[in-house]
Amino acid sequence: MWEGLEEVDWAGLEHNYGSAEDVPDLLHQCAVPNPEDAEEAASELLNLLFHQGGWICSAAPAALPFLLSLAAEPHVQSRRTLLELVARLAAEAGQVADRFLDPGWSPTWERVLPDVLDLLTDSDPEIRRAAADAVGVCASPGALVLPALLRCWWAESDLVSRLDLVLALGQAVTREPVGDRSDEVSALLRSLLDHPEPQLRLAAVHALAAAGSGLAASRLELVLDAVRDPSVDLWQRTSSVESGVRGVQSWTAGLFAGASPAFTLGLLADHRDEEQRVGGLAQAGGLLSQWRSPADALLPAIVSRLDDPVAEVRYRAAELLACLGPSAAPHADAVAGLLGDTAARTTRCGETVAEGALWALARMNDPRCVPGLAKRVAGAPSGFASTSASYGSARSGHYPALPALHEVLIRLPDHAELLLPEICDRLGTATDVPILNQLCEVLAAWGPAAKAAVPQLLDLLGDGQRWTAAATALAGIGSAGNGGRELLLARSTKGAGADAVLAAWAYWRVGGEPATALKVLGPAAAEGGFSHPTLRKLADLGPHAAPFANQLRTMVGAADAWTSVEAAHALWAATGETESTVPALLEVVRDLAEGTYLPVMLPAVRHLARFGLAAQPATHLLRGLPTSDRRLHYFGGWRAFTEDESIRAAVDELLTAPE
Repeated sequence: MWEGLEEVDWAGLEHNYGSAEDVPDLLHQCAVPNPEDAEEAASELLNLLFHQGGWICSAAPAALPFLLSLAAEPHVQSRRTLLELVARLAAEAGQVADRFLDPGWSPTWERVLPDVLDLLTDSDPEIRRAAADAVGVCASPGALVLPALLRCWWAESDLVSRLDLVLALGQAVTREPVGDRSDEVSALLRSLLDHPEPQLRLAAVHALAAAGSGLAASRLELVLDAVRDPSVDLWQRTSSVESGVRGVQSWTAGLFAGASPAFTLGLLADHRDEEQRVGGLAQAGGLLSQWRSPADALLPAIVSRLDDPVAEVRYRAAELLACLGPSAAPHADAVAGLLGDTAARTTRCGETVAEGALWALARMNDPRCVPGLAKRVAGAPSGFASTSASYGSARSGHYPALPALHEVLIRLPDHAELLLPEICDRLGTATDVPILNQLCEVLAAWGPAAKAAVPQLLDLLGDGQRWTAAATALAGIGSAGNGGRELLLARSTKGAGADAVLAAWAYWRVGGEPATALKVLGPAAAEGGFSHPTLRKLADLGPHAAPFANQLRTMVGAADAWTSVEAAHALWAATGETESTVPALLEVVRDLAEGTYLPVMLPAVRHLARFGLAAQPATHLLRGLPTSDRRLHYFGGWRAFTEDESIRAAVDELLTAPE
């Protein structure tokens, strides 16, 4: 088992954490009798040799023969994890670009492939499954592996192992050259569509889909029957999938391309298993976060889950209605019925169903959300997030989390009068600076509607720690905060850095002299010392910023898109210049027409909407966007929906702007 181990120059090889000189000891440790020690060593090897993928390190091909030798020994306690490592490396080797693939991997894999195939007949079904997974995901052509997989299929009696074999057959039969057994394999897979075991039928659909078949949509009933059958739990014991109900639902949803809601509607149908019901809503969230059109079809099924006996199901239904926001407003009465539902999720935040309903009503701009939100502003225990979060990427599925409380309040300027008393009380008593920052961010977003809070903000303006929050709020409120002008002026002239910039900008916003504000804002923005927010503040001064036009021109088209966008806007605001500013903004939004969204595109489109006739190239570029069904977003969770709404509103403003 260890023959040749000492002959390898491990110190000269590399893994994800540097020199591979520690690999031999770990390999030996994988063979110790103690299961915990052996498993720990195998897990460490997985981390060192694979980590998060992206390349095949030089230590991987050197270790591969020894990994397989260990996996072939029945007494090795960690053999299952070692085979998992082999499968991950084999899959990655078939996906990464040549420059990320160590030259030694392919010849080593070819040499050890017979050892991998031998493990398909191991006495331990877990090892047979892991071997089938490795054979399925590797890059070896079908001609080399299909005969062995077929022999094992006909000899295999373990149902779970047969699931892994079916998937391996489906993958291997697509890898050229496929050899003379490919027709036999294809016929076998098609015959399994009528097998009495529902999970074998599902496995066959997935296996045939590997060849690009549109089979799943035409066999929708078969797929749903299998996914919703109690036997779906078998997949947890496979090596290829190793997932419970929700994992299988998500895996299978990948077979249905586009915006069709048919599969998701099937998952949303009533089921006695709460995991099935939770999973159905999870899939609805995933589909709705990518496409707009399924909303009408899915809404009734989502609303029907508001009276589910399980709190997690009720919460997820309310949270999805919050994501849909205005389009779900006709169901506000049903949502309001949950405002007294204090049942909590089993999460770290412990969000309640009632809080999901509050968020949904806030998104619908329904006043019934106000009393509950006011209590939480006053300090009542809350499951709303404590800080802002991004909730993953556009492709990471739907994450059903609540926003931070201030992110909810920002969206409710129409109800400012009712919410301001609690906010003003909290401003006077709160010592927590992050909370003050959040509340002042709300007031700034509300603008003049928040002027009743000015007395409290003026009190805070004299506080050495808390004044920046107050200055932000006063700047948003505008001239009603004029009473703070002198103190803001003093802070802008005596302070330094970002604090001086904030004070100068707030001084201008509440009615100060432009020349005085410009002494701080102009140099700070032109020198690029405080990033694009300073440029945005300078743009507020409009033509008063014209003396800095030359410096701004050098920033237009900068490599950093945010700097380019805000410099272009500031230059236009100062001079009306469009010759350089429109092309710079157009360059930032160009990919938006193809459905790619980045957060920097939103201000770029908003700025273009103010440029009038000069923005016609952007109008022509984005004219087709309103009819696009795909949601435009960068982040996941509820932000997928609000980002889509915001960029579409900005594009509508651009397209309808007077020329």
